[in-house]
Amino acid sequence: MQAVAPVPECSGTAGGATLALAFGFEFADLYRQEGLEAIDRAFLDFAGAADAALRDRLVAARASPEALPAKDESELILDLAPHLERFVAVLFGIVDEVAVSKHRHDEQAPLFAVKRQFVQRRTARIGPDEARGLDGPALERELRHVFGGRFDELTYASHVERWLQDEPRYASELDLALRYAAWALHSQAGREHTRRGVLFKTPAKLDPQNLIEHVERIAVQGATAYRIDAPHLRRREGFQLTDPGTTLVHALDQANYCIECHKQGKDSCSKGLREKASAAARDPIAFRKSALGATLAGCPLEEKISEFQSVKARGYAIGALAVICIDNPMCAATGHRICNDCMKACIYQKQDPVDTPQIETRTLRDVLALPWGFEIYSLLTRWNPLNLRQPLPRPASGKRALVVGM
Repeated sequence: MQAVAPVPECSGTAGGATLALAFGFEFADLYRQEGLEAIDRAFLDFAGAADAALRDRLVAARASPEALPAKDESELILDLAPHLERFVAVLFGIVDEVAVSKHRHDEQAPLFAVKRQFVQRRTARIGPDEARGLDGPALERELRHVFGGRFDELTYASHVERWLQDEPRYASELDLALRYAAWALHSQAGREHTRRGVLFKTPAKLDPQNLIEHVERIAVQGATAYRIDAPHLRRREGFQLTDPGTTLVHALDQANYCIECHKQGKDSCSKGLREKASAAARDPIAFRKSALGATLAGCPLEEKISEFQSVKARGYAIGALAVICIDNPMCAATGHRICNDCMKACIYQKQDPVDTPQIETRTLRDVLALPWGFEIYSLLTRWNPLNLRQPLPRPASGKRALVVGM
């Protein structure tokens, strides 16, 4: 049950700044039932001014959410998310900061377009043996000269994206870029040289009996033992996590790797990987099992994973967080810290799955990094117009609950 938290004592200050909400709202309205209802009405007016038909679709969906097909619900959520992001930006007075966040997402787009269209598809023209014989460092020096003295993955992708628009003119430059990509993908030296990036990485095939990478065998008093290669070892310092979470670029790489299965109703990361028709006839809710016997039931919350990753890939951090919060308002306690059921049931069963937990954590962090980021996240746990069934808290019951222990 969703309930409204008591109004905090503070008046909306952080770092010496005072929160001045738009549309005539006060800080306490973020925590009052009446205030949240007024915010919801303001959002409907805001969305209607931009797209009256979209507002009508939302109102109709709220009136009868169970009658809305799942694909239509997903489409409505995706259409609303950018409007919600803009509304929140105006509400909290951070339009410029949200625009900067959107730009940080959008400027990485050449990486993922070139990765799909050029790096992954065209390197097949160069065999692995030929690629291993290439002089990668020399090719990088040539590219650096072509790029005007700079070399990084985004620079590479931006130039290749432009060259692809006029291939006859840039045939020699594209050949140079292709040979470098082949070396980076197919040679051990190339993979090690580019391992911290995203452009020259392809999904690895999964071997259920060898799921831990970078393991070496050693002999200990006559017995065989295994240990992680020293360059890939993550040591725990105190009580800090050994994995601090991923970068924006790596999160966007994974979001673009997702094929948005919700469009075909096959988002097994959320709903579980079902048995084939013959088995399903005996048990309509039977889930497949992995090679190791794990039941592939997907996310326990049936979070709208494919949808939020689609919004994130389009550069809307607040919109993506709002999609997450429909089913998982406590996402601060999940993400890469705790769960991977979505990865186990990902549609990619024979190669690396989409790293959804990392994308979820990064999405939350990107919002928290904004001015008033916590207040935005906190608001979305109480008021969320993308939640068609319960956009607002239920009225107070007058009852109190005591939660003891964990």
